Amino acid sequence: MSDTTLSSPVVRASGRFVLRLEPGLHAALRAAASDAGVSLNEYCVRKLAAPLGNLVELGEATTIVQRAATLYGDRLLAVAAFGSWVRGEHHRGSDVDVLVVLDPGLALRRDLYNAWDEEPLTLGGLPVEVHLVHPPDDPQRAGGLWAEVALDGVMLFERGLILSRLLARVRRGILAGHVVRREAGGQAYWVHEG
Repeated sequence: MSDTTLSSPVVRASGRFVLRLEPGLHAALRAAASDAGVSLNEYCVRKLAAPLGNLVELGEATTIVQRAATLYGDRLLAVAAFGSWVRGEHHRGSDVDVLVVLDPGLALRRDLYNAWDEEPLTLGGLPVEVHLVHPPDDPQRAGGLWAEVALDGVMLFERGLILSRLLARVRRGILAGHVVRREAGGQAYWVHEG
């Protein structure tokens, strides 16, 4: 009996890849590439090569980004999940809180929420609760919603590092004691003390 090894044929990748995207997601990615000063192809290559962890763990969360991109296109700056779902403290009555950061040139009107609500999203059986916002003019004076996202938010999409940098500044304000969490009647709130 001869000592042979079974081997599968080597398949060489061509380096070509076609990806079909919703038009809104395409617009959001194109805008992000433009912000970064690279081609859409280069931007996607860098995003796919970035050490993001296991994308499968995000699971259904990608549908949140797709919905935001479809509705807001190149006006979409960032998407982050936060709250009990991210912390793993959710229960049957919880929802999935999502911060959707939009270009300040797009007025935050009720119809933007209505468009989101036309097809309610769920994640793991929990309803998705969207919070549409503009980046704050002064991250050091940003409200409590920003502090909550800064502490336990998980980035799902962002153009450049716009939200990451903003949240880092909010966290520095918390660490310096300028933004403090208080509680009254079992409800947490944030105050500025500096």
